[in-house]
Amino acid sequence: MFTPGEAAHRLAHASITLCGAGGVPIGRGPVTVTQRSHGFLFGCTGFEAIPLANDELDDPERVGVEQLYERWFELFNSVTLPFYWDGFEPHRGSPDTERLLTAARWFHARGARVKGHPLCWHTMAAPWLLTMPDDAIVEEQVARIRRDVTPFAGVIDTWDVVNEAVIMPVFDRYDNGISRIARRLGRLGLVRTMFDAARAANPGATLLINDFDLSEDYEHLIDECLQDGVSIDAIGLQSHMHQGYWGEEEVQRLLERYARFGLPLHWSENTLVSGQLMPPEIVDLNDYQVDSWPTTPEGEARQADEIARHYRTLFDHPAVASVTWWGLPDGGWLNAPSGLVRADGSPKPAYDALRRLIRDEWWLPTRELVADESGQVRFSGFPGAYEIGTSDGTIVVTLERPGDVALTVDVGA
Repeated sequence: MFTPGEAAHRLAHASITLCGAGGVPIGRGPVTVTQRSHGFLFGCTGFEAIPLANDELDDPERVGVEQLYERWFELFNSVTLPFYWDGFEPHRGSPDTERLLTAARWFHARGARVKGHPLCWHTMAAPWLLTMPDDAIVEEQVARIRRDVTPFAGVIDTWDVVNEAVIMPVFDRYDNGISRIARRLGRLGLVRTMFDAARAANPGATLLINDFDLSEDYEHLIDECLQDGVSIDAIGLQSHMHQGYWGEEEVQRLLERYARFGLPLHWSENTLVSGQLMPPEIVDLNDYQVDSWPTTPEGEARQADEIARHYRTLFDHPAVASVTWWGLPDGGWLNAPSGLVRADGSPKPAYDALRRLIRDEWWLPTRELVADESGQVRFSGFPGAYEIGTSDGTIVVTLERPGDVALTVDVGA
């Protein structure tokens, strides 16, 4: 049930004057208001849709993926697509541009905002970079950003530019070209170089720095970047909670620490498992390698409770602009049962819990209203697109922001 008392700071209070032929207000009469989209970005990865969008699947696999994405669009309006360099361009000069562009257009045509992830990351860096001297790696990385951002402009206008810069120069698990240049340039120098390249390639894009290390080191780096004039548009914060839910108090502390920068916060990667929790002594989550990690009834009940608490905490904070769940189906990263849909395609209780929030509590039900004598209709709802229907015609209006919004529209045009 729509509950405008919750997260009231997010509500737009609309006063819309409806005009007919010649710009004359329609006068008193019935009006139907139906929400069509949400301005808040409820995101998820969309990796499985790439072969679907490119018509690469045969039955019954295609049918299964189609059904998965029917569920996807019930919840989400923002998608993250993979640009991991080793998979995107395993052989130098042969990037997977057309497949990713087709997938991005597929989501874009269905109303989803598309984000590319990531442009610069030490993990999953192209292995052939190791044959180059450091200066050449820098040039190659900058050229990669320009090459990959430019053709996607207008379809992908949001990018994780630098991913996990805090650990990047001290990463010692294996040699890679990006850690080499991070040590050479320093964290600030690397971030500035990559953001400058991305901004030049798409001046209107939303550019993020993104990290799992939410310590003071990340805050210090962001401080340095902003003082140096790096054009960061939003801050990405990861919360892979494979070892257990962090709790509202810890999430709230993180929100306050990062909201002080005055930039939108994107909770860019979120997971909660519905099976056995990862052992607490694991430091690097990638070290937990198991062949089987099943979902359980007890774990599913826990996941449903925790996802509702987590999303409520994030949605309630005015600095948060986006929350992205890291994978709709089970068996993604680390083979974890962190999806909202089981391996057989059936939804878990967490899927239903999130749907109740997005589609019930945070979605305006269709309203039958009456315009006054001046043709004005008033309602409150979350920013997004609304279809306004009258006897003179129908029009879609977009409420761009919270607070008072006054619009005059022609419904008979």
